[in-house]
Amino acid sequence: MVAACRLLDLPRRSFYRQQAAPPPPRPARERSPHPRALSDQEQATIRATRNSERFGDRSPRTVYATLLDEGVHLCHWRTMYRLLAADAATRERCAIRRHPAYSRPELRATAPRQVWSWDITKLRGPYAGVWYSLYVVLDIFSRAIVGWLVADREDALLAEQLLADACAREGIGCHALVIHADRGAPMTSKTVSELLVDLGVSRSHSRPRVSNDNPYSEAQFKTMKYGASYPERFASLEEARMWIRGFVSWYNSEHRHSGIGLLTPLAVHQGQAPALLAGRQEVLDLSYASHPERFVRGRPSPAAVPSSVWINAPQPATDTSALATTPAPAPLAVPGSRVSAAQRPLDAGPPSGDPQPLLVAQPEPLFVP
Repeated sequence: MVAACRLLDLPRRSFYRQQAAPPPPRPARERSPHPRALSDQEQATIRATRNSERFGDRSPRTVYATLLDEGVHLCHWRTMYRLLAADAATRERCAIRRHPAYSRPELRATAPRQVWSWDITKLRGPYAGVWYSLYVVLDIFSRAIVGWLVADREDALLAEQLLADACAREGIGCHALVIHADRGAPMTSKTVSELLVDLGVSRSHSRPRVSNDNPYSEAQFKTMKYGASYPERFASLEEARMWIRGFVSWYNSEHRHSGIGLLTPLAVHQGQAPALLAGRQEVLDLSYASHPERFVRGRPSPAAVPSSVWINAPQPATDTSALATTPAPAPLAVPGSRVSAAQRPLDAGPPSGDPQPLLVAQPEPLFVP
């Protein structure tokens, strides 16, 4: 045994200690009460006094001071709190608003016209205190702006018309689209809710104070406001509409978006991505055939368009097949909007909500109040 322990570099005491039988468990000793602890009778008296009709709605400090003034001392008020905690009888006494548990939105899009995201951002006016509201509706798969509006206020009626015109322009079928937004007043208004019900469009909302639930709209606003041509202020509402019109045209037809394989949003939205990616692959193949030594990782390939995009990717057990259907393509003839003409005062300038200048048919002019 000595030689074996020496070879294994194991102390003999450790080996013999492991081989010995474990000691028998020690019997649990009954803990004697502390000499300063309250007796069971005293605790019962304190509980009865504390829960009486007279002191049922009073704090332990008040009960302690009131009894002292009457010449009675049962215990300190901290001891009353300990007894209440042992009885699970302590909680916030004042009325507190209980916030409901909001579910985590989980949306998936595998093609355009499945999930839209919309939001409102503020544009600086000519002087301090003047702001213009920019409404933008974005397709999260293609990143294309499918509707926009510039107004001098946030209004549910404006949002209703914008969404109705966008759905009509894109030819959205019943139960084929989910529109996601945060919990602003226009987004959660009854007017917009009734419109989406009439159009057969599902709606989704972000959780309160969680900006990550609406990332596509936030990223698009950052692209706009961090651009080199974004002005410090807009001199008038007409100037703001003119600048936004030019930005939307550039964003949809010229901006190379890194999230969709460096293609333009309009190309992905109109289904031109496969042909464009095939052309890029041919160019890369010719370059690879001419100088293969320059491509140390083998045959190059262009950045691809993702097959699906998410707002909060579901957990593995979550079934998202209900959002995988692809609606019919947008028709060339644009149907009329659900909003009545009486609610649509015409703007003196060009249409403010035309996000796709390359379409054959254009909608009737959107109003801007």
